[in-house]
Amino acid sequence: MLKKSLISAIALGSTALAGTGQAQAADLTISCGAVGAELTLCLEGVNAWEEATGHSVDVVSTPNSSTERLSLYQQILSANSSDIDVFQIDVIWPGLLANHLLDLREVLGETAGEGHFPTIIENNTVDGRLVAMPWFTDAGVLYYRADLLEQYGFEPPETWAELTEIARTIQDAERVAGNERMHGFVFQGRAYEGLTVNALEWVASHGGGSLVERDGEISINNERAAAALDLAASWIGEITPNGALNYTEEEARGVFQGGNAVFMRNWPYAWSLAQSDGSEVRGKVGVTQLPAGADGASAAGLGGWNLAVSRYSENPELAADLVAFLTGLEEQKRRAIQGAYNPTLAALYEDEAVLEAVPFFGELYDTFVNAVARPSAVTGDAYGRVSNAFFSAAHDVLSGSRSGEQAVADLERDLSRVKRRNW
Repeated sequence: MLKKSLISAIALGSTALAGTGQAQAADLTISCGAVGAELTLCLEGVNAWEEATGHSVDVVSTPNSSTERLSLYQQILSANSSDIDVFQIDVIWPGLLANHLLDLREVLGETAGEGHFPTIIENNTVDGRLVAMPWFTDAGVLYYRADLLEQYGFEPPETWAELTEIARTIQDAERVAGNERMHGFVFQGRAYEGLTVNALEWVASHGGGSLVERDGEISINNERAAAALDLAASWIGEITPNGALNYTEEEARGVFQGGNAVFMRNWPYAWSLAQSDGSEVRGKVGVTQLPAGADGASAAGLGGWNLAVSRYSENPELAADLVAFLTGLEEQKRRAIQGAYNPTLAALYEDEAVLEAVPFFGELYDTFVNAVARPSAVTGDAYGRVSNAFFSAAHDVLSGSRSGEQAVADLERDLSRVKRRNW
C-alpha cells in the first residue's frame, strides 16, 4: 500500500501517477522514470504486466537528477518503509543500497540473470546476493549533425581537438548565415553525477586514468587529467553556451534537437527522440563514438539502470515477478525499438528489428561492452563523496574558478582523506 504522506514529505515534489486504480488499492508501487519518454515507456510496460496478471501498480515519478533520486531512495529505505516495492536504481548504486534490497535469486531462482551481460550481473551481485536485475545499459556517445558536416566538408571527429575545430568552424559559419543560436557542442555540465561521467570520459580519453583505480589508488593528479579538464573549460563561452554549466541530459538534448548544436554528448536514448515527429533534426543526425584525447583513446562512461525489490515490500514475490517481466526479452526489445534503450540481453544485439530501429547498436557494440566504469565498486559506501568531490572540482574548472592543475591536486588531497576513513 502506498502511503503518499511519506513520499510527499521527502520526494521534493514527485508525483504519484495512477495505474489502474487509486493508490490505496494498488498491489504494488514502482519508482521508475522521471519525465518524458522514460516515464512513458515504464508506464506502458507496467500496464502490460497489469493486463497479464490482473494486479494493479502505482508508478511514482522521481527527481530527474540521479543525485536527488538517490537521496530520496536512501530516505525511504532507511525508514524501512514499504511505500515503494520496486526501485529503479543506477548501475553505481547496488553496493550502496544492497542491505535494503531483496536477493532476487531467492524468489526468481538460481537462473535469474541468465542471458544478461555477465559484467552487469556481477555488478549487481553484492556478497553473493543478486540485488537488482539489469534493465538497460548505457554508454556515452557523440551525436552530430550529419547534414552540416557534409555541407561544410567534414568527417565525424576522431579527437577532441578535431571536434573543437569543426564545432567552431560550423558554429561561426551558421551564425553568419543567420542562425545566431547555433552552438558547436553541448554536454552535461551541471554539478551532478552526469558531470562525473562526462569528466571521467575526458580524463580517461586523454590517458589520465579513472580517478580511482581498481586497486584503490587515486590516480587523478596527473598532467593528462589536468589538460583534459582545461580543454573542456576552453569550450565554455566559445563552442559551448555558458548555460551548459547547468545542463543535464535533457537540457543538452533540447538544444541539439532544436537544431541549435553541431555536436552533443548524450546517452543512446536521445536517438529515438531526435528521429521523432516534430524533431527539428529528424533525418539529419549521426552517432559515433566519443573522441579521443591527445595520445589517448575513445572512452565512453558506463551507465545504465536496474530494477530492485525492497526488502520491506509487503508483496516481495509479486514485486519480483514485475521485475522479471520488465527486464525480460520482449519488454527490453520493445524499449530498444521505441526508445533506443540499450538492452542488457546479448541476443537482442543480433535482432533484426532492433538493429533496424537503432543501427548504431550494432556499429558501436564494442563501445557499449567496453565502457569505462565509475569507481563505485572500489570505493564502496564512499562513492557518493568521491563523485561529489570530482564533479564539484570539474565544475569549478569549467566555470573558471580553478585551473585543471589546481583541481586535480586538490582532488588528490580531498580523496586521500576520504580513502583513509572509508576504503
